[in-house]
Amino acid sequence: MANIELWGGVECTVNRVGDQYFDQLAQSGHAQRLTDLDLFAELGIKKLRYPVLWESVAPEHPEQQDWSWATERLNRLRELNIEPIVGLLHHGSGPRYTNLLDDDFPQKFAQYARSVARQFPWVTYYTPVNEPLTTARFSALYGFWYPHTKDDASFAKALLNQINGTRLAMQAIREINPNAQLVQTDDLGYSHSTPTLQYQADFENHRRWLSWDLLCGKVDRQHPLWDYLRGAQVPEETLLEMVQHPCPPNIIGVNYYVTSERYLDERIIDYPWHTHGSNAIQWYADVEAVRVQTATPLGVQNILEQACARYDIPVAITEAHLCCTREEQMRWLADVWDSASFSRKQGKNVLAVTAWSLLGAYDWNSLLTQQNNHYEMGAFDLRNGTEPARTAVSRFIQGLPLDAERHPLLKIDGWWKRVCRAVYPSLPESPESWSISPKGFQQLKDANIQPLLITGATGTLGKAFARICEIRGIPYVLLSRQDMDIANAASVEKTIRQYKPWALINAAGYVRVDDAEQEPEACYRENTLGPMVLAQVCQAQNIGFVSFSSDLVFDGGKQTPYLEEDPTNPVNVYGTSKALAEEQVLGVMPGALVIRTSAFFGPWDEHNFVYHALRSIAHQETFLAAEDSYITPTYVPDLVNSVLDLLIDQESGIWHLTNQGTYSWAKFAELAGNLAGLETTPWLQPVPLASFNLPAPRPSSSALQTGKRALLPTVEDALRRYLHTAEFSFRPENNSDDELQFAAQA
Repeated sequence: MANIELWGGVECTVNRVGDQYFDQLAQSGHAQRLTDLDLFAELGIKKLRYPVLWESVAPEHPEQQDWSWATERLNRLRELNIEPIVGLLHHGSGPRYTNLLDDDFPQKFAQYARSVARQFPWVTYYTPVNEPLTTARFSALYGFWYPHTKDDASFAKALLNQINGTRLAMQAIREINPNAQLVQTDDLGYSHSTPTLQYQADFENHRRWLSWDLLCGKVDRQHPLWDYLRGAQVPEETLLEMVQHPCPPNIIGVNYYVTSERYLDERIIDYPWHTHGSNAIQWYADVEAVRVQTATPLGVQNILEQACARYDIPVAITEAHLCCTREEQMRWLADVWDSASFSRKQGKNVLAVTAWSLLGAYDWNSLLTQQNNHYEMGAFDLRNGTEPARTAVSRFIQGLPLDAERHPLLKIDGWWKRVCRAVYPSLPESPESWSISPKGFQQLKDANIQPLLITGATGTLGKAFARICEIRGIPYVLLSRQDMDIANAASVEKTIRQYKPWALINAAGYVRVDDAEQEPEACYRENTLGPMVLAQVCQAQNIGFVSFSSDLVFDGGKQTPYLEEDPTNPVNVYGTSKALAEEQVLGVMPGALVIRTSAFFGPWDEHNFVYHALRSIAHQETFLAAEDSYITPTYVPDLVNSVLDLLIDQESGIWHLTNQGTYSWAKFAELAGNLAGLETTPWLQPVPLASFNLPAPRPSSSALQTGKRALLPTVEDALRRYLHTAEFSFRPENNSDDELQFAAQA
């Protein structure tokens, strides 16, 4: 039996909320980039789920059709030997002259489908309506999307209109191309529950099949949902006509996400309010099954086997995507691919896995009800604002059908299989740890799992890397100066031989900018010699390497933020040590990743400007801050997560990583105080930088900006998250002068 195929897909929803249409192709920029298709072809995909959407081709009138965009792109796919699976309606309600509850919706939709087939008679594969059941639920049962109804009758009508529209569309298409194939997609999960809510779970587990059951003519008087549909005002003759004249899919398209399996629990006090709902009989929480300690999700392999057994029709995974970190995205795709491959080897008729979405997606965190430009990365990263950038995920996808060697981090289970997955009911801190003790290291060694080495065990950055590696399931060893002398080649080589890491992050260094003027030898040893030695050893051992530089490599003469390619010209010893390190590290290891950053603040320690500013202002103590020295602040969790992503992506060279926004130190303190709800006047006092009489000269502006990917959120966004998650409170009780209260934040 042949191996499964690799397919691809582009998130292309055009959904309507009120009178506003949300267009994913416009947000991603794919609407203007024909060259994206060449990038997709490089992945080796065989088929591409691709839009020729009704709302886009004929938005104002059914006879006013513009085929120019679709023609150019479908022709290019033919040239690239990629077979399109053409979608006509993707989570949409149609153009303004119809909607999901329009009695004439099926006929209007079929008329459009006929036009598509006439325009592209060579197209074989179609998904006329993507996820009709999910769209009907979101639009007509939950009211999220147009036409915003919330009742069973509207839901049933919206679903039947889409199914009848699909049947009539395929009939019209096959009159032009008799070989046309129907690839019918829908989200396929499973509902778990407490014993009390088993009846609701049973209903939902029958309902999850409805799109395919209706098309296959399975919804007769013996079907478990016959009475429900009749009670929802679906005429009996409508259902029986589908039984008599089925339109079974040629391929069942299963869309499966980590959130597809649900858990229902009447004990709503144990769950956040936003998970609460009602079925008109009782209230209950509806949450992701993977997040419930007592739930055991079926997983994609069991879901696939259920679909194969129910229909005896070829099955493909038509969406597989996870909004998460690089390694977790790859772990999810690996899990899906391996499960599908295993099922096929067991004789199940599983055809393919679809990498979805190749360009990522926007605003699904609000279920496309708000346009906040919240981006989830796909196989390619769009955050450079120009062209999609390849990542570890795209390289991994390309290697799947080739059975290529996988990243060492993929030997670790994804978070949905680890202890940390469960958050309901509330649990004490997870005992899971990826810090490697001697015993733990031996276990990883036996499993042939390589760790990440991190220097700087006592510093803010080293500790932050360790903390976030714990969260992300990245095994690591955190090294102190006693464990390894970074400026001693023998010490470094010994440590590398001992741990055999896949990469090393140098978070150590001399950080006392003013003391460096009196201690240049110590500064150069830690900041210049050390990184160069590490780079030499990493180059020789063929392992990844990250080192950190600084905004202080610049002299402040530029009126706008510095980009990566701007020439360095440091004005103090510390900056000089970093500039020399950049040159020497990249000289001995061109593949090294060098991160310039500045003005750290983070939620896990008090050693930062923001903490001291807020503490003084909260205590109504004078706080002096420079009004004529400009920086781009950096939120440590954002920095660490981005560095890990870039390291896994195998990026190299110099990168500027700071949060977006240039501030004087005084304005930065003012913004933090305002967001914290503190009265900054008169306690915050802007003063000239010269008044501090600092031993080391500083540039008047060392603001950084990236010419690569705009990776980090705004400073204001970062400050809001900092204030929400900081492990201490800045406000003294009753506005007294007592010591600050330290309190864990919710």
